[in-house]
Amino acid sequence: MKSLDIIKLHNAVFYAYHGALTDEKNLGGKFEIDVELHCELGNAKKNDSLSETVNYEKVYSLMKKVVTEKKYNLIEALAHSISIGILENFEKVQKTIVRVRKPGAPVHGVVDTIEVQIETER
Repeated sequence: MKSLDIIKLHNAVFYAYHGALTDEKNLGGKFEIDVELHCELGNAKKNDSLSETVNYEKVYSLMKKVVTEKKYNLIEALAHSISIGILENFEKVQKTIVRVRKPGAPVHGVVDTIEVQIETER
């Protein structure tokens, strides 16, 4: 029996330098990221085996690398890069949902956070 399972990394927080404005690129800010990994984990569940699942420590390391090594103008582009990186590096993942939140985004009004969600499938 096949099933599609989900591994979630919720609210990973990074300090980085993304944004369209010069101040955002120079001063930086906090970014919060959620990732959903849709994958078939039947063998991992049956065999209780790390080698047959998606190692979320490695997923976190990939997220950190993508967030901190390049400056993006848009959180849409950042989310897309995380999603593509996961699909390219973790063959068991069939679909990703990546949410990137930018608390305190510079808008002319009161907003707690701005969030973008990107879904990518093989």
